Amino acid sequence: MQLWRKEHDEELLDAYSNAIVSVVEKVSPSVVHVRVRGTRRGQLGSGSGTIIAPDGIVLTNNHVVDGVMAIELALNDGRHVPARILGRDPDTDIAVLRAETSDRLPAAKIGDSKKVRQGQVAVAIGNPFGFESTVTAGIVSAVGRSLQAQNGRRIDDVIQTDAALNPGNSGGPLVNSRAELIGVNTAVIMGAQGICFSVASNTAQHVLTQILQHGRVRRARLGIAGVQVRLPQRIKAATGLKQSAAVHVMEVQPGSPAYAGGIETGDVIVGVDKEIVTGIDDIFRVLDGSRINKRVTVHILREGRLLTLEVVPTERPEEP
Repeated sequence: MQLWRKEHDEELLDAYSNAIVSVVEKVSPSVVHVRVRGTRRGQLGSGSGTIIAPDGIVLTNNHVVDGVMAIELALNDGRHVPARILGRDPDTDIAVLRAETSDRLPAAKIGDSKKVRQGQVAVAIGNPFGFESTVTAGIVSAVGRSLQAQNGRRIDDVIQTDAALNPGNSGGPLVNSRAELIGVNTAVIMGAQGICFSVASNTAQHVLTQILQHGRVRRARLGIAGVQVRLPQRIKAATGLKQSAAVHVMEVQPGSPAYAGGIETGDVIVGVDKEIVTGIDDIFRVLDGSRINKRVTVHILREGRLLTLEVVPTERPEEP
């Protein structure tokens, strides 16, 4: 019996190992080392990034390339190519680069972060030195977290994982067992062992689309901070809602469009106009530039009742 258990455990370990190895083999070629030269005294810095299109589009962190004079990408095969910034979004700590090469590059597939669940396998990959990848694996500890960006604004829809982030891995990919990018690694809490955070891939995808279209992210703002919450079955049964999650309003800024429209702390946003809201990324997606200064309907749960409020979002000012 003990021999059977030992052999069974070894088979499970091998299956887990094989899954991680397969992920790393598929994703590592698309992970780059981002080497930057800063604006003061030729200061050097670095981070990681992920090629997400064969023509050289790269996702990384805004704080890796903020204020830099020159960027060079070290590819997984040892080649070095220059890159330029297509756009930055300090609110989500996401930046989009383009590798200045005519070569077709290996690209990672972007997954749907809305499908990420607590307990699933997560693999963090970085390219901190430009010649070899570093890999850590763990599980998703939580989804829908919030994290303060360097500009002081709150990044919502953040994935928390215990896959440790090594120095220089900022901007690298967090991937699932299907080798899909589910997050962009952005931060580690110093002094808190193994608590690491990644910007969800759906948020990164929205930022990417906006930057490719406009060169920046144009946003209509409600003026709230919120987190994703699961909807209890009893609430769904009582209200007829079919969705599994929504956004719990944690803060309403005084004088904001949300404040003027009657949204209160504690409300649960389940929809905006005709779009279902199951996470912060849905609100980001719906409140794009087309909604600026236009009346929208916000569907909320308050004390177990469904209410519809009218709000006129304003444009979020750009960072100086």
